[in-house]
This record gives sequence, structure tokens and C-alpha cells, in this order.
Amino acid sequence: MGSKNKLKRFKENETFNNVIQPTREEVVSGSFPYKGKWNSDFFKNNNPIVVELGCGKGEYTIGLAQRNPNINYIGIDVKGARFWRGAKTSQEENLHNVAFIRTQIELITDIFAKNELDEIWITFPDPQIKYKRTKHRMTNSDFLQLYKKILKPNGVVNLKTDSEFMHGYTLGLLHGEGHEVIYANHNVYKNEGAPSEVIDIQTFYEKQYLEIDKAITYIKFKIK
Repeated sequence: MGSKNKLKRFKENETFNNVIQPTREEVVSGSFPYKGKWNSDFFKNNNPIVVELGCGKGEYTIGLAQRNPNINYIGIDVKGARFWRGAKTSQEENLHNVAFIRTQIELITDIFAKNELDEIWITFPDPQIKYKRTKHRMTNSDFLQLYKKILKPNGVVNLKTDSEFMHGYTLGLLHGEGHEVIYANHNVYKNEGAPSEVIDIQTFYEKQYLEIDKAITYIKFKIK
């Protein structure tokens, strides 16, 4: 994507009422206005809140929001030019249960209060295969503890990935730390039983993976 195009998208993001782009200082200083108030001040309802971390173009956030109008969805990514597509689509389709935040995922405990979320989706994250990159792996122990803080006691996490490595790493960690694996499938399109939102919503890249018969994996779990 050219820098001119990126600039255009950044400018358009600023006009969307469902896009929030706080500065890092605002977030870490504790002055982010919606923390603990997403239901009352942003969505203005008491519906459950579901977050997609590393939402990319926002395809999953949008797909889930279209299916479930009585659930609030928030896509988070550090690259605003990416989620511009999802933000624009939600505006065009008048989806009032969608928001996008441009921020780093490690700051989510400054964006959401304790027990504020019902569910988290992690879709096709970078597996960070090299050992020295493990601190960036989105299902490592440190990240799981961040998720636990903002999830309700019964809250769940969904991991959908094309990386067998990420799938195996996460399953091993979950079992090793005593978390509750609700469902795990190493090839959702070949094995029956995957939830409908796992196979009915497909991202742009996922469709490409399926064309070359690459397995798509899925885990649903609770953090203990």
C-alpha cells in the first residue's frame, strides 16, 4: 500500500465515530475515557463485549457483528490503515455494535477494566516461531494473565490460526498451566464439530490458505 493511500485511510479513520485512536500517553496515564465504561458510555447498552486482538482488516470483527447484533465487538490493531476497511464497512452497513481501537495489545489492561469482557478472539496471529520472539507470542503466559484480568470469570478465548506450531504451542501451554481447553481442532474444515462462526467467517488470507489445502486450527479455552 502506498504512503498516499495510507494517509488517505488515516484521515478517513479520523472521521469515523467508531474508531478510537488514543495516544500511548493517554492510555498508560490512566486517562483513557472508556475503560470500565464501554457499555455505559460508548455502546450505551448492557450487551456482552467481545474483542478481536490483532484484528487486521477487521473481517472477523465485522463477520461476528453481522451475525450477532446483540453483542458488542471491538477490533484492536496497531495499524489503522489495516482496520480502515472494517471501520468503513461497519459505517456503510450501519453496524452500531462495532468499534475499532488503534493501540498496542500489551496495553489492553489500560483500555478495559477488570471483568469487562465476555470473550476474546485471536485470529491468525504471527506465530513468532524464533525462540527470542516468544515474548510477542499472543498466547504466552504473560498475555494470558493480561486476558484473565479483563475477562469475566467465565470468559473464553478463541484462537484460530493456520500455524500448526502456534496451535501446538498453545495447547501445550494450556495443558501445562492447568487452563481449561473447551474445544480443540487441528483442521476445522476436515473434522466435524467446529462452531459455525469458526467455519462460516473466513478472512481474505484464510481463503487463500484453503485454496492450497492448508489446515486451519482452532482452540477455545478458559484461563484458570
